[in-house]
Amino acid sequence: MFSHCVAPTLVLRGQGVWPKAIEVIRRLGHHPLVLGRGAPTRPIRSQLLATFQRAGLSPRPVELRHDCCEEDLERIRLEAVGGTAAASPDSVIAIGGGKVLDAGKLLAHRLEVPCVTVPTSAATCAGWTALSNLYTPEGAFLGDVALERCPDLLVFDHDLVRQAPPRTLVSGMADAMAKWYEASISSGQSTDGLVRQAVQQARLLRDLMLLEGPAALERPGSEAWVRVAEGAALTAGVIGGLGGARCRTVAAHAVHNGLTQLSATHSLLHGEKVGFGLLVQLRLEEVVGGNRLASQARQQLLAFFGALGVPRTLEELGLAGATLPDLQRVCHHACADSSDLHHLPFPVTVHDLLAALVSTATQTQPVA
Repeated sequence: MFSHCVAPTLVLRGQGVWPKAIEVIRRLGHHPLVLGRGAPTRPIRSQLLATFQRAGLSPRPVELRHDCCEEDLERIRLEAVGGTAAASPDSVIAIGGGKVLDAGKLLAHRLEVPCVTVPTSAATCAGWTALSNLYTPEGAFLGDVALERCPDLLVFDHDLVRQAPPRTLVSGMADAMAKWYEASISSGQSTDGLVRQAVQQARLLRDLMLLEGPAALERPGSEAWVRVAEGAALTAGVIGGLGGARCRTVAAHAVHNGLTQLSATHSLLHGEKVGFGLLVQLRLEEVVGGNRLASQARQQLLAFFGALGVPRTLEELGLAGATLPDLQRVCHHACADSSDLHHLPFPVTVHDLLAALVSTATQTQPVA
């Protein structure tokens, strides 16, 4: 028997869909806990809170102080259950980027109330998935937590998402593209029908990013922008839902997790680190796995990422002053026994990964 959390119970997507979302949220309860973080999304959250109040709801706004971490989650949970029963939250509404959405999903799971995710960018597919990534208060990746279900409602309002900086869409594109390169090598030979469909969907998603990504960045709100933004934030989640645990992240995300151990990378977005990790994975496939096609794929991505501004060098990662022990720390974390890096079809040592990381960061020009 296989268990899949494929999709949110309801997805509202399109321009100006928020008023429709209010109707659905009201059916979930009248005392939502509204979770956000930081100044960039505060104006949007203030606007949405006003619509709650006009609709007769009694929202309780709370803010994360860090990334999705146990210390923040426990603080908010205790605050939420510390009042009267009548004032206890009957839903959690997470408004923001991936780490806020992850925190909202995990908090709703622990409070045993419905969850609503409202992405304010297309930087990740966190609004879709039944998974939360946990970090330390300082921003270092600890691990992920599988949840019992996807969100009860996902609101992907184009008007909200279009306000995000272009950099967030670039991050989402890099993260979405990694689905193909990771799923194909970990699950490309699977005989499971759903997994095979998920892998092929990942290929189509990669092609969409390559073909329409530049146009989407040039014309926010255009049809190309809609397809790319929804591909990064929604379709990427579909792939994980259909493929489940057998359609895994591999080395690109493992390198991301390793990079978060260094504070100098904490200003980078998730997809920016994943994109660099994808170049490292392809280098591993080429040098350690002996796959010549990986070299061609890497050359293509070097040019594409260079045009988009996805980090390809240690300097662009904020690691120009990184020491050998720093890079070894990244590699040791990425090669831990529990790491998804080991879903590669060949063994990889810390030394192998260090060599691939360093050579990736110094070979940024595609071969003519």
